[in-house]
Amino acid sequence: MIAFTLNGAPVTTTARPTTTLLDWLRAERLTGTKEGCAEGDCGACTVVLEDGATRAPINACLAVLGQLHGRTIRTVEGLARDDLPHILAQADGTQCGFCTPGIVMAAWAHTRQGGDAHDALAGNLCRCTGYRPIVEAMGRMADDGATAAAFAPAAAEFGDFHAPVTLAAAVALRRAHPQAWLLAGGTDLGLRFSEHREHPTVISLMNVAELRGVAATPAGIRIGAAEPYAALMPLLNGAFASLRPYFARLGSRQIRAMGTVGGNLGTASPIGDALPVLLALDAVVETSVRRLPVGDFLRGYRRHALAPDEIIVAVELPMPDGPLLAEKLSRRHDQDISAVSLVACLGPRPRIALGGMGPMAARAPGAEAALTDHGRDAFRAAAAALAQDFAPMDDWRGGAAWRMAAAQGLMQRLWLRLAHPDLPAEPFAVPA
Repeated sequence: MIAFTLNGAPVTTTARPTTTLLDWLRAERLTGTKEGCAEGDCGACTVVLEDGATRAPINACLAVLGQLHGRTIRTVEGLARDDLPHILAQADGTQCGFCTPGIVMAAWAHTRQGGDAHDALAGNLCRCTGYRPIVEAMGRMADDGATAAAFAPAAAEFGDFHAPVTLAAAVALRRAHPQAWLLAGGTDLGLRFSEHREHPTVISLMNVAELRGVAATPAGIRIGAAEPYAALMPLLNGAFASLRPYFARLGSRQIRAMGTVGGNLGTASPIGDALPVLLALDAVVETSVRRLPVGDFLRGYRRHALAPDEIIVAVELPMPDGPLLAEKLSRRHDQDISAVSLVACLGPRPRIALGGMGPMAARAPGAEAALTDHGRDAFRAAAAALAQDFAPMDDWRGGAAWRMAAAQGLMQRLWLRLAHPDLPAEPFAVPA
């Protein structure tokens, strides 16, 4: 039986562990949490995970009940004793009201997380487009000081849904169920659960101790495969600072609270935002049995080198040996999947990687060879060389010709970044 704390009270359920939290809440008549897109894009379903003094907004449409066993969740109904919803209303911070519950939950988490209100709101789409008064109201909110019990991971099994807490147990389950889905944060696989697709056995990795943690060392950054992007963001400074606005666009705070680098590797999508970063840095993938360069790990369209009895444990990002620059283009600027992304580490041996240009994220050897210096002509030559490095794919996010032109434009934009380092990176600052 799945058990968790909801709005301060313990609850249990015999619902299927792959039921999304959104579906379960609405079936239980907690209908303040809305379904807008059911794919983690609009934020109407935002709820908050509480863990001690920590508050993390998440998309209830992507989180499944099995992941939430033992955790503490708050929905908009759990704020009824507070005046937070009314602050938005009094400040003309609401419009039709459909999106308001999700915005209120993002705002409640923001009072604890801090940082820029625009960033906090970026994961919530308002269909009435009245963002200015909402941001202003969020800026006036104060932390209510409430805390919750700290989460204590415990191994659990619910039929064909397994939630181990040790790497040994996870590997044993993987060997016993080689076709199982490995579920990290679920920001990709969660879509399949949301769409009620059939699935095999599921092994949730969120609570595996050896897969958690993030640390900066003189050699770079090591991040556990099940550690969310939110934990990585504070370490993106110094030589890694250019990655902070890039990863802020990877997803909203809701997505960054659950999504993982390990999951991005495991899905091996050609438009996975983290993959060009890992390729440009010559990152190393640590699995339960070996270490290998990320370039050897990726094998093709949603294909990788992971064996049926193997689990990604961590990813090591080496310290850049030169300027590190990252750019992406997407149909919507914020919180949208890349159409084309380009990341370059411009050290003595330039490394340039692109996503969205073929069946997998890949290095650009011709462009790398052409970049003999940091002059404008060299960047123009590198941009031209991309035509030999890639035969772009053609899909609804962009045609092949557009993708090539976009990639070449991004290549030349790198020169602008180097020549004019005072250019603003993004329209808002991402919190540390």
